[in-house]
Amino acid sequence: MPPITLALILLNVLVFALAVSTGPEIVRVFGLWPPGSGGAFHLWQLVTYSFLHGSVLHLAFNMIAIWMFGAALERRWNDLRYLLTYLFSVIVAAMTQIAVSGYFLHASSPVIGASGGVFGLLLAYALYFPNRVITLIFLPFVRIPARTFVLGYGAIELFLGVTNTAAGVAHFAHLGGLFGGWLAVQYFRGRGLFGSRPSA
Repeated sequence: MPPITLALILLNVLVFALAVSTGPEIVRVFGLWPPGSGGAFHLWQLVTYSFLHGSVLHLAFNMIAIWMFGAALERRWNDLRYLLTYLFSVIVAAMTQIAVSGYFLHASSPVIGASGGVFGLLLAYALYFPNRVITLIFLPFVRIPARTFVLGYGAIELFLGVTNTAAGVAHFAHLGGLFGGWLAVQYFRGRGLFGSRPSA
């Protein structure tokens, strides 16, 4: 396993173990609290929320996704580019969640989990490996090209977020992660938002 991918997984597991041993106080300090949610927002929460998880299943799904999509990207890119893409996706996901859920949907609970970073990696994976097949864990007989999977998943997340369905899931953080991943890919390709495309 590539070193940054391994480090991210180990750090998430260690923080989860720490959270289990210390109780909810760690979420109060390091979880992402949108405006008006009842908790105090601090700048570091834009990153630290991504290392907290609510259950073993929540942690496992995100770590499997980092391994599945992140390892391939890290092998293609250099370590710094990979790490910056992941962290930028985490931050954009947090800002999106704050902007949409905090101000418009009046979220009342903190956001935790690595999903923002995972969705950023997923978007980058679909751009670099669009035809690679993704097999769903819970539907092993379904095989979907990465590009189709990301487009479909993004559409589902947008629908669920707009309709406020599946309460307790930060859909707009997921969408923000997708956007952050796309912005990072554009930046490292030297393209900007709408610039011409040089050699990648």
